[in-house]
Amino acid sequence: MVLAGALAAALPASASASAGRCTANVPGAEKSVAVCLDDLTTTGTLASGHTVEADWAGLTSAGLPTFGAVPGVQVDGYFPDTSTANANNGWNHDAQFVLRLPDRWNGGLVVSGSPGVRRQYANDRAIGDQALAEGYAFAATDKGNTGAAFYTDGVRPGDAPAEWNSRVTQLTLAARAAAARHYGRPVTKTLAAGLSNGGYLVRWQLENRPWLYDGGVDWEGTLWRADGPNLLTFLPPALRAYPAYAAGSAAAHQSILDAGFAPGSEFLWDYHYRVYWDLTQRIYREELDPAFDGALEAGTPFCASGTPSCDADYAYAARPASVARAVERISLTGRIGKPLLTLHGTLDTLLPITRDSDVYDRMITAAGRGALHRYYRVEGGNHVDGLVDAFPDRLRPLGPCFRTAFDTLAGWLHGVRPPVSATIARPAGATPAELARSCSLG
Repeated sequence: MVLAGALAAALPASASASAGRCTANVPGAEKSVAVCLDDLTTTGTLASGHTVEADWAGLTSAGLPTFGAVPGVQVDGYFPDTSTANANNGWNHDAQFVLRLPDRWNGGLVVSGSPGVRRQYANDRAIGDQALAEGYAFAATDKGNTGAAFYTDGVRPGDAPAEWNSRVTQLTLAARAAAARHYGRPVTKTLAAGLSNGGYLVRWQLENRPWLYDGGVDWEGTLWRADGPNLLTFLPPALRAYPAYAAGSAAAHQSILDAGFAPGSEFLWDYHYRVYWDLTQRIYREELDPAFDGALEAGTPFCASGTPSCDADYAYAARPASVARAVERISLTGRIGKPLLTLHGTLDTLLPITRDSDVYDRMITAAGRGALHRYYRVEGGNHVDGLVDAFPDRLRPLGPCFRTAFDTLAGWLHGVRPPVSATIARPAGATPAELARSCSLG
């Protein structure tokens, strides 16, 4: 999608000259375009054409509060790359980024990688608005490859998600330097924040590049482990059992529960089977184990169990050792080096909590880093908040909990001890509107 306003040709001049210095140099960028804006939050960038709503649609609930205008400079650009799936800004070039520099700066920087296989504006509403409203500079990357065919980027299995990690590191270094040049003083605090695949990136950065960050907030990050669990271990049994479950089989129902999906999440299964489970399994399996389906590319959608090379029958543990080695390239260890807050919904129906963040919390403790971690299990939370408005009495949005966690991390870094790890119960009598606006972690 081309960015509204045809930014590549001429960025909309919606800001006054007094809004700040309308230039910013991003080290290492092959292309960058800067413009002053009256409002860097999504309220303003939607109107001025400096975000793409499709990038972030479906990640937050409709009731998540907005913020007042934050004037400043927005820089859009890209780093050198050979893949071309990202059509934002009319550039047809991956490794795109956005950097927003508020006029009233608190000295901090928040860096984020996109969730799923979305593009660089995906975190604008869920993360960027709050960061900017609180005075942080905000930088986000498309991770270097985008779209459902991300597996076509790279040479070896695992190359595409490995690039995600390097692109976040690259943007962090570049954004820190750009902010220092723009404001004339160094960044004093750098935070990593992200959801889903973006949460995975927070985990990986704090494990592998902790010197770049002061801390991070991980919103239901994807867990990759060479010996499991990972999504290639729990999605196939769910795919295999779902048709029989939908036809009324009690045994199939139990098989999906045994795969890790929470009792009480059944009302979400049909949607996730149709929208998430099948596609997610096929494209990530193609990236990490392309030999499974031979000449096919990402298998056969919604194939019946027993069909040759059907992803519903995929058995990760039985695959050649080369597959585990590919996963090992992107695996997590739990050895975080800076404070981390993790949020995960108990009804997550894409990355079930017992196969993901429950495991990662134990990994951190086993690695001797438990003092650096707080883990909040949010009762009634799903993977993202897009279905909250369809099921307001059954689901609780995690967006407000992220906002609380973000501020809690800032307090932690200033010596205010965060609440102990806990399961956050739905407050008795709270209305959906109240839950969309606030969340207490303690």
